[in-house]
Amino acid sequence: MIGSGILKGMAVTARNFVGSYFEKDRLITVQYPEERSPLPENYRNFPFLIYDTDDAEAGLRCVACKICEKECPPQCIYIIKSDDKKPDYMGKPQFYPAVFDIDISVCMSCQICVEVCPFEAIKMDKVYELSRRERFDALLQRKSELSKSNTYYHSIHPIEAAEVDAKLAEAAAAAAAKKKAAATPPTASAAPTN
Repeated sequence: MIGSGILKGMAVTARNFVGSYFEKDRLITVQYPEERSPLPENYRNFPFLIYDTDDAEAGLRCVACKICEKECPPQCIYIIKSDDKKPDYMGKPQFYPAVFDIDISVCMSCQICVEVCPFEAIKMDKVYELSRRERFDALLQRKSELSKSNTYYHSIHPIEAAEVDAKLAEAAAAAAAKKKAAATPPTASAAPTN
């Protein structure tokens, strides 16, 4: 029959239209900001820095290697490495970023900074309400605003955070075993006889 495709299409459209008013799972209007749709775990918006202890300054994972700054396509990350070293969250003396700024007006949320970080120090946040009244300085996020705890990271990305923590614990255990093996003197073997 001529026009049967049009009739089938109109039937699908009518079914969707009527169903959107009566089926609870198809009601799509969310009364924002009172109600919010849950974001998927792999949602990403802007980067943030992770720290592991209670002190955001001492527990920061970032060692100011500047790889993320070099790899950032829009060049929105600005890092100044410290002149001195502080003990990191594992007690090892490390450099730290004296300045770590991200210009969120330029950031395109590409996640390249997260992928290139060898220390798992920078991750993507789910916060998307970052509007400001000022245009310039308010769009530059400083290290104090970017630093968030590892427990916060576990709350927004639980599966990914557990994998990262397991990998870091495995690396720390391997380093401790290597250090212990280097500290123990080798056993004296029998001298060869001629």
